[in-house]
Amino acid sequence: MSTRVAVIGAGPSGLAQLRAFKSAEEKGADIPEIVCYERQEDWGGIWNYTWRTGTDEYGEPVHCSMYRYLWSNGPKECLEFADYTFEQHFGKPIPSYPPRAVLFDYIKGRVEKSDVRKWCKFRTPVRYVEYSDDTGRFTVTVDDLVADNVSSDEFDYVVVASGHFSTPNVPQFEGFETFNGRVMHAHDFRDALEFKGKDILIIGTSYSAEDIGSQCYKYGAKSITCSHRTAPMGFHWPENWQEVPLLTRVEGKTAHFKDGTTQDVDAIILCTGYLHHFPFLPDDLRLKTENRLWPLDLYKGVFWENNPKLMYLGMQDQFYTFNMFDAQAWLARDYMLGRYTLPSKHEMTKHSKIWRAREEKLEDDEQMIWFQGDYVQELIDETDYPSFDVEGVNKTFMEWEHHKHEDIMGFRNNAYKSLMTGNMQPKHHTPWLQAMDDSKESYLDTK
Repeated sequence: MSTRVAVIGAGPSGLAQLRAFKSAEEKGADIPEIVCYERQEDWGGIWNYTWRTGTDEYGEPVHCSMYRYLWSNGPKECLEFADYTFEQHFGKPIPSYPPRAVLFDYIKGRVEKSDVRKWCKFRTPVRYVEYSDDTGRFTVTVDDLVADNVSSDEFDYVVVASGHFSTPNVPQFEGFETFNGRVMHAHDFRDALEFKGKDILIIGTSYSAEDIGSQCYKYGAKSITCSHRTAPMGFHWPENWQEVPLLTRVEGKTAHFKDGTTQDVDAIILCTGYLHHFPFLPDDLRLKTENRLWPLDLYKGVFWENNPKLMYLGMQDQFYTFNMFDAQAWLARDYMLGRYTLPSKHEMTKHSKIWRAREEKLEDDEQMIWFQGDYVQELIDETDYPSFDVEGVNKTFMEWEHHKHEDIMGFRNNAYKSLMTGNMQPKHHTPWLQAMDDSKESYLDTK
């Protein structure tokens, strides 16, 4: 019986796993039989935009947390695939902060050229995974939504690549039941034009709070108030923007904050993060963690220490993204191909605790970036994934942080050098605040 691998999810992490196997095959390796289960109708994960919120046409929870007019909030040079550059895909250097449609095109481009779509089963969510000590194999139960058919199959390895930015964390605040306006989580935010001319309250200080607030400002919100639990974001915001302590209650349309101040608002957007949610896994296989740079129980951030035949990709809080997923996927692949040997469970746990202890001492974003850079470097040193300038990526992130604090509404107007090709990238033809069209065609028009 041939070795079989189930990959759960065809977003950037799952596609990294498919590409890793394809890369090995192209170099002459015999690879396992691979089946990738994806609950959406196409690959791309959260980059695969839909207008839908809540549930889809099959009653499934909508995976997408993407919204119209989203542009990358970090330099594309920091997430570039080491084996497939932006210049290779688009045929020329392009600006450093692409909108969603451009990044989606780039993600798809690599796997379309790799001929791995044949490994994917779309509209097929995984319902349950269980492991048998007797057979040493996993039974994966899936639901073919189109055929309305539930079936099970056996695999030697399972790779969980379902992401952790699709199940919203939705807190309750006093007065939400009677608030005379819109209350929503960032997961359901789709179009900033909905809030044109309105007073908006955003709860949270994550990247989604920063970016959704900026989107609402760009598309004409009357005012933006950001409510924080611990500390303000501290950027140089526009005049109609304020940061206040945590919301305590809402009465009518009046929001009351911890410092005793109030603000009348038309809508409340909860940018309060996401849950690691794996309803298809039993307790003995399920990662339980908050969003952080080093979740425990994952050796090298990948291998489930209690049963390393189960692997997780992309489960960390992220500065690095696509190329980190690649580095993880290449290592997972080499383990499944018998090229990489894992130490004892004791040694795996010891390694994880060393990284966790280091993580707990990190004091700011700069230290977090270098921490994750060191992690990515450790991964790529283990495999034949094309090496790239991790230190250069870190330094580009430092520039990015500086540019944001210098001009939060204009940082996307900067350009950086590709760490893969060495070429300086051009600035976008239109300043971000004036660039209202987020289409690929508009973005790539250099006339």
